[in-house]
Amino acid sequence: MQLPSDFSVTSTSLADKVILVTGAGDGIGKVAAKTFASCGATVVLLGRTLAKLEQVYDEIDAAGFPQAALYPMNLESATEKEYDDLCDRLNENFGKLDGVLFNAADLGERTPISNYSVSAWMRCMQINVNSPFMMTQALFPLLEKSANASLLFTSSSVAFEGRSFWGGYAASKAAQENFMQTLVDECDGTNSIRANSINPGATRTKMRASAYPAEDPTSVKQPEALMPSYVYLLSDQSIGITGESFSY
Repeated sequence: MQLPSDFSVTSTSLADKVILVTGAGDGIGKVAAKTFASCGATVVLLGRTLAKLEQVYDEIDAAGFPQAALYPMNLESATEKEYDDLCDRLNENFGKLDGVLFNAADLGERTPISNYSVSAWMRCMQINVNSPFMMTQALFPLLEKSANASLLFTSSSVAFEGRSFWGGYAASKAAQENFMQTLVDECDGTNSIRANSINPGATRTKMRASAYPAEDPTSVKQPEALMPSYVYLLSDQSIGITGESFSY
């Protein structure tokens, strides 16, 4: 994507915003959470592993940024009630939600469809598709309380064109992309919620290393390179931009 020439990331780019980041304990989610906090946001760190979330929390605290919030949650097994409880907790503490970065994802199996296990397929769909749906639905009342709420989905090139051996991941990302578009169409003219997606492309993460074990990690960009775009799409400077799919 092309950032506006007049946009720059500052310590107030996300001031006074409450932003939830899924998969905040590692990879792009960790870097995003710390970046959003450095821009003035109160970040809700959501992930499966408490120890990882605590480390990110401590790093944000040590840097003197707005105090983050911890919310351990296993997206593979989370129930409708657990998402409702998340909404209640956020409402009690903040009274609104200004943004969500849907970063958590499951790679699934790298194997032909004929060999794909049903359990792996279901896990992939649960984390990559069902979880964003259930979370968005549950958090909708809090998003509507924000003056300018922004949802940011993490896409992939295989969401737009399937590729051999990427079965569950490709199908789930395509479904997530369509979900984003449907949501935008429904919000048009009824509220101020906007939604977009970013395909980060080749980025140095553990998931990337798992998918491409022979790749030289130094040949792909660090998550930090993505952050100006992430901050822009969650900031008020991107008001009016919705339903777009950006790719690196």
